[in-house]
Amino acid sequence: MNYVSTRDSSLKITAAEAIARGLSPDGGLFVPEALPRVSVETLRSLGRMSYARRAAAIMGLFLEDYSAEELKEYTEAAYSEERFGAAPAPLHKADETTAYLELWHGPTCAFKDMALQVMPHLLRAALVKTGETKQVCILVATSGDTGKAALEGFRDVEGTKIFVFYPSDGVSDVQKLQMRTQQGKNVGVCAVRGNFDDAQSGVKAIFGDKDMLRKLAEAGYFFSSANSINWGRLLPQVVYYFSAYCDAVEQGMVPFGEKINFCVPTGNFGDILAGWIAKKCGLPVDKLICASNTNKVLTDFFRTGAYDRMRPFHTTMSPSMDILISSNLERLLYMATEDDRQVKAWMEALGEKGSYSVPESLLRTLQTDFACGWCSEENTRREIGARYAEGYLIDTHTAVASRVLADYRAETGDRKCAVVLSTASPYKFCDHVLSAIGSEAKGSGTQLIDTLSQLTGTPVPRPLAGLDKREVRFDQVVEKTEMPNAVLGMLGIG
Repeated sequence: MNYVSTRDSSLKITAAEAIARGLSPDGGLFVPEALPRVSVETLRSLGRMSYARRAAAIMGLFLEDYSAEELKEYTEAAYSEERFGAAPAPLHKADETTAYLELWHGPTCAFKDMALQVMPHLLRAALVKTGETKQVCILVATSGDTGKAALEGFRDVEGTKIFVFYPSDGVSDVQKLQMRTQQGKNVGVCAVRGNFDDAQSGVKAIFGDKDMLRKLAEAGYFFSSANSINWGRLLPQVVYYFSAYCDAVEQGMVPFGEKINFCVPTGNFGDILAGWIAKKCGLPVDKLICASNTNKVLTDFFRTGAYDRMRPFHTTMSPSMDILISSNLERLLYMATEDDRQVKAWMEALGEKGSYSVPESLLRTLQTDFACGWCSEENTRREIGARYAEGYLIDTHTAVASRVLADYRAETGDRKCAVVLSTASPYKFCDHVLSAIGSEAKGSGTQLIDTLSQLTGTPVPRPLAGLDKREVRFDQVVEKTEMPNAVLGMLGIG
């Protein structure tokens, strides 16, 4: 199976090359030339497998230059009980038609672990398969969870360096301290004055800076990415949609073969795109419901066909969704149209004018797969309180999706089985969660961890216990224009 660039489909490379490179030289994203089809027999067989085996089976359909034995080794190491507990992605059944897919049982308590625990294995193998002799420097822009998950995944991995940029005032106290206290000899962390889009566009600019690339090559390095712009980050996310469906069948929520809906809190569009890919590969999915917070650029796009980032930016209690440039939407547009010239033109318009519009015919096609909605800050608080009153504690991002699902059902009357993706532990956003359940949130986010546990009777996740007692190793803050020098400084390049 070859991979092509969304902006130049004549560029064809292997899966290993796509994972090693991360971003195409033309600025496009790599996608499979064609999607594999998962047979009914294969889907049935997944139900009898562990999560690690499900992951190896699904990823193997996309990674033809990796052997089944390699993928089995990688997934069993990544999704071990030591890292994720007994169930890496358990399905919490709320009622007969609603479940929450808990994707936060990994080492950093967020859904990014589901991909970033296996990605380092895929990348190391890719470097060997492609004959790469330079060390890889992983650059990451994070809106909160990706950074810590990437740092933990690549921590002390031989032949790699990893450098993470986060918006100085755009992440929670817990997320910030998780990154600033990160251990490892090959890691670096730096805050950027601005929002996530500033950090993300800064990283993309570094990838396209020929002078930077030359300096790195001379020093024996090359750039790659652990953001979902890298296919090796996105592909493992496809797995948990298949896993959730198998578990929904197992729990008697839906007969095998019947379609279900997924509601996904999303900002950069990678998580929900993985669900769309699963659907196109044969998973019985009806609607993928795109849930936005007040930065509702994606909701507006799916309603009107116009993507417009020229709007006020809101800092919310669900910071991982505080994004106005949703990078992975480019992949959807290419796979839906197979028109690389048009996709390139849309992306150029987004960069130059801040907006673009798709034809009505394409919008109607997308609306057959996607529904959408957004949730205000006040309704996010109310949703956390409502679910807690029923005995279930959720974080702010999960609350956005939970409320959007309720609104979608009320508007459409669609009552089919639905799975809400629960993307982070409530302990990562203690202040907002405490406030939402009627308690006064005094102190910093880290000081409130024990308060939340005592009040709710729920255990503090092991990775967050004692977080405030760990040594702060990284306190650098830079302007967006200073990001290249920060990278060179970490690598010791003059």
